[in-house]
Amino acid sequence: MHRRQGRANAGLLLLLYQISQVGIQNIPSVTLGVLVLNIFLFLNPVRPLSEVCISINEAIYKKNWQRFLLSPFHHADDWHLYYNMISMLWKGIMLEKRLKSVWFAYIIAVFSVLIGVVYMMLEFLLVKILDDPSYEMNCGVGFSGVLFALKVLNNHYNPGRVSSVLGLRISSKYACWVELVAIHFISPG
Repeated sequence: MHRRQGRANAGLLLLLYQISQVGIQNIPSVTLGVLVLNIFLFLNPVRPLSEVCISINEAIYKKNWQRFLLSPFHHADDWHLYYNMISMLWKGIMLEKRLKSVWFAYIIAVFSVLIGVVYMMLEFLLVKILDDPSYEMNCGVGFSGVLFALKVLNNHYNPGRVSSVLGLRISSKYACWVELVAIHFISPG
């Protein structure tokens, strides 16, 4: 989990371009704040990724609780940041306008912590079910879990919509699950 230094960061540049195309004035305040925070922490990480990623071994056994707060806001590389923040941009615009900024900020904060808890529970279940202790070492970073939760919430508020996932038209009700599987195969870990 080491970021390559000295490269062009094409994903970051594309993200900034996309944000400029939408227009900063058209992005609700909490959504913009989440984008800025994630970009800032990508450019100026609190610690190296190996020290902020969340795993059973690090967060639970070694009691590094800050990982629950830090892992969602750090990204493995510029493309990881790009895909997550583009998703945040569109979900944030739709949901923040509907829910209003204070409630949306609360949801982001709660989801950011709960996703780490759910991740730990799933990894622990894999350890027990598969009798494979290597799952205690799996270490994850990124905002994808929060985005998945926002997608489910968005589908709740906008039923009957159709989404395009990898060019396939799928009911939005199921699209988040198809996206989850697609992301796993496109970008495992």
